[in-house]
Amino acid sequence: MSEKAYIKLNNTELELPILTGTENEKAIDITKLRDQSGYITLDAGFKNTGATKSAITFLDGERGILKYRGYNIEDLAERSTFLEVAYLLIYGDLPSKDRLEEFRTDIKSKMMVHEDMKMFFAGFPSKSHPMGQLSCLVGALSAFYPESLNPNMSEEEEYKTIINLIGKMPTIVSWIQKKSLGHPVVYPKKDWGYIDNFMNMIFGEVNCDKVFDDAVLDAMRVLLILHADHEQNCSTSTVRIVGSSNANLYASVSAGINALWGPLHGGANQAVIEMLEDIKNDGGDVNKYITKAKDKNDPFRLMGFGHRVYKNFDPRARIIKKACDDVLEKLGVNDPVLDIAKQLEQAALSDQYFIDRKLYPNVDFYSGIIYRALGFKSDMFTVLFALGRLPGWIAQWKEMRDNKEPIGRPRQLYIGETEREYVPLDKR
Repeated sequence: MSEKAYIKLNNTELELPILTGTENEKAIDITKLRDQSGYITLDAGFKNTGATKSAITFLDGERGILKYRGYNIEDLAERSTFLEVAYLLIYGDLPSKDRLEEFRTDIKSKMMVHEDMKMFFAGFPSKSHPMGQLSCLVGALSAFYPESLNPNMSEEEEYKTIINLIGKMPTIVSWIQKKSLGHPVVYPKKDWGYIDNFMNMIFGEVNCDKVFDDAVLDAMRVLLILHADHEQNCSTSTVRIVGSSNANLYASVSAGINALWGPLHGGANQAVIEMLEDIKNDGGDVNKYITKAKDKNDPFRLMGFGHRVYKNFDPRARIIKKACDDVLEKLGVNDPVLDIAKQLEQAALSDQYFIDRKLYPNVDFYSGIIYRALGFKSDMFTVLFALGRLPGWIAQWKEMRDNKEPIGRPRQLYIGETEREYVPLDKR
């Protein structure tokens, strides 16, 4: 017998279905509540509202569990390539060896970007943020590929659009980096892998390829996989709600990039490094800032510690901590900012105040450290986050289309003025 929930409104009792997810999550279905009663629910920030049914990512914040399509994030980070995980997220299953090779080949064939896109950089102000540039350039792809505007595209056309965006994203990101430095762009190599190509386009030079240590390439692989999807967060929900209007993939992902930009979301890893630099510039006294963080009357907050979803340790942080340690050891980076980061990490892992409050270093803390150690500027960190999150955004956009979900249209509780008499301008 199926479970039911009941709401009593005045003298009327309404029966609402209770749904159970495959991981035993419970949801009260209020789809027909307004039609039956005239009432809506109010849930600021949608913290308790499920906007969709999804088979892509499962997250249990209390137990510190993250799964992509049923696969534990720990297994994927240890054994998979980034493109293998991208295929899994978008198409639901791990690909066969032949299918994965075809997927890789198709993506590599689309890594070149139209030369006319270089002209965008001439119009960007010299101090424009890389995320603003990325949003603009991704959205502009729809102008170069107008066939993507068709909301009724075939599966083949949809596949081509998906492949096109995955292929071009690392090239666009590398152009943003190179142009910010005034350097000529480096083009992708036909025979190189996805991550090798990206790192060479970022740090290599024209006619001078750069060789990277395996620990560096593996750290980038792990980072991209860990960022690939994270359930219905701010940017993912943005991609879905924009896509629900039948907006094309490029426009939907561009919207997601803008949502990710905020310091409360993807910008957190940039904020971590900026915090560490502030501590260094103030003398580097870590104990002083630990004390400030404990003082509820002090406005200072430690960035990169704790997580609004995970009530335990962020499972991604456990994985990326090892990659972080490996990279720092391999590169032997001598950086006072990273020394401060290590001191903060040790303090947070041993101090009872942080332990009691579950304020452990999160994925933003470690990813910011790795990106800095590799030589990325801090304003590029969120762009790198977007590169990793791309497969998840695509998967969510595709699932929303496949499910034929209705256009997103939240309700509101109006608290403004009631009827007012218009007063002509000359009498105000």
